Amino acid sequence: MEKQKVTIYDVAHQAQVSMATVSRVVNGNSNVKPLTRKKVLKVIKDLNYHPNAVARGLASKRTTTVGVITPNVADTYFSELALGIDDIAAMYKYNIILANSDDNSKKEIHVLNTLLTKQVDGIIFMGNEITDALRKKFREAKTPIVLAGSIDSKKTEPSVNIDYRQATKDEVSHLIERGNKHIAFVTGSLDQAINSKHRLLGYQDALKKYQLPYDPKLVFSTDRSYHSGYKLSQRLIKLNVSAAMVSNDELAAGVMNGLTDSGIRIPDQFEIATSDDTKLTKMTRPTMTSITQPLYDIGAVAMRLLTKIMNKDKITNQDVLLPYGLIKRNSTK
Repeated sequence: MEKQKVTIYDVAHQAQVSMATVSRVVNGNSNVKPLTRKKVLKVIKDLNYHPNAVARGLASKRTTTVGVITPNVADTYFSELALGIDDIAAMYKYNIILANSDDNSKKEIHVLNTLLTKQVDGIIFMGNEITDALRKKFREAKTPIVLAGSIDSKKTEPSVNIDYRQATKDEVSHLIERGNKHIAFVTGSLDQAINSKHRLLGYQDALKKYQLPYDPKLVFSTDRSYHSGYKLSQRLIKLNVSAAMVSNDELAAGVMNGLTDSGIRIPDQFEIATSDDTKLTKMTRPTMTSITQPLYDIGAVAMRLLTKIMNKDKITNQDVLLPYGLIKRNSTK
């Protein structure tokens, strides 16, 4: 027989108090006599009672729960952001509901709706593109939302990122300064604002700075997977380029291994620089030069920003840009 769930009524009955008194004890209300509080807490422990967060939320209009939407829970970039989110959430006594959207625009809306039905107090969105349909849902939700490591070209929601355009310019400049004149730019979909309106422009800025021509044939738009990078390596060999700036670590690892398996020596014959500085950059051989994004901090600051918005604190900066760096490893000379 299935064991019945203990309710607030059971606790009140055994402690011989009202349900309102049990609720005050559970919610930390000081308006309870110490002896009564002690008795209620003992019954809660004896019965192994766990308050229903949604039911509590109906009364307090808060569930102390935050929804986190990620495009891919297995993607190292987003998982490192999620760690920062979770640590700060725990610090402020919020629970996390993590939802995977599979980087699918329809599923993003579906999981957003699902989280809203759970009456979450706020949402952190991590994704590669903010569509008009998603913006509309954000507006309708009337729930605080913060973007983490995600670009909205229309800046409709608060966000935490780095300056992707300047970071890309710095990294491509690093490759040019080492004598590379024909540098490929390998990126995710150019339909995504983070790639087309930030990283690609940074690539072009660096070429312009050193008076090098921009050749659209050296720009490769693909998905973020290792397999796509591996396949793409053959096209790079045929173009006779000497270096590539890649917008994603997994993609960069695929490019590098594809080149290596074709007999190209890295970095002697080909230099590669990547963008996220996830742990993957230190696991590959050679290790990969990368933009250093403070991934944990992006997640942590996004969660802290969300707590301020949920508490209706004054926000002086809704679009936070964190500092970044560039670390040279063995994939460049």
